[in-house]
Amino acid sequence: MGGQRGILFLVAGPSGVGKDSLIDGARHWLADDYSFHFPRRVITRSEQAVGEDHQGVTTAEFDRLEADGAFMLSWQAHGHHYGIPTSAERALANGRAVIVNVSRQIIDLARRRWQPVRVILVSAPREVLAERLAMRGRESEEAIQRRLDRADSYEIDGADVLRLVNAGRLDRAIDCFVALLEHELRTTVTSIERETGLSG
Repeated sequence: MGGQRGILFLVAGPSGVGKDSLIDGARHWLADDYSFHFPRRVITRSEQAVGEDHQGVTTAEFDRLEADGAFMLSWQAHGHHYGIPTSAERALANGRAVIVNVSRQIIDLARRRWQPVRVILVSAPREVLAERLAMRGRESEEAIQRRLDRADSYEIDGADVLRLVNAGRLDRAIDCFVALLEHELRTTVTSIERETGLSG
């Protein structure tokens, strides 16, 4: 990519919208494309827990890793600690697009530290979220209702925000997600080349 920094794709949205499923699907379809990097998150949750493929650690282990500078980004949410390994930062420096599932609380920090950034805001109707959260079996009905209430007011602003509704068939949503990643990668690279005169 001619020495250009890669795009940092921050995938955000309320619980139940299918962020992990979209990322897993894109990881599969783009496995042979070096332009994209999908780092494995470090989470203070068992690796046997239902959900994404992640590195499970204890809170003490997470704190040690964080102190040693092992994370590009880290945050706390819903009683767990989450970390994005520094391999993602190296991938960006090498011009690769990095796709990560993040909490909206760290988006502004990521925007300040790494550019270009694209925020993919994933959403789904309340009834779809309710069904998905219930199927996960992680929380009580009361806890699910609290998540749904928070989802109703979930919003992220900015010119870098791209929106994706995941309410129907997962395969179609993954197709849209992959198409969005590829389009933004092509568009951003072309724009940078024009600005810097790299296109000749």
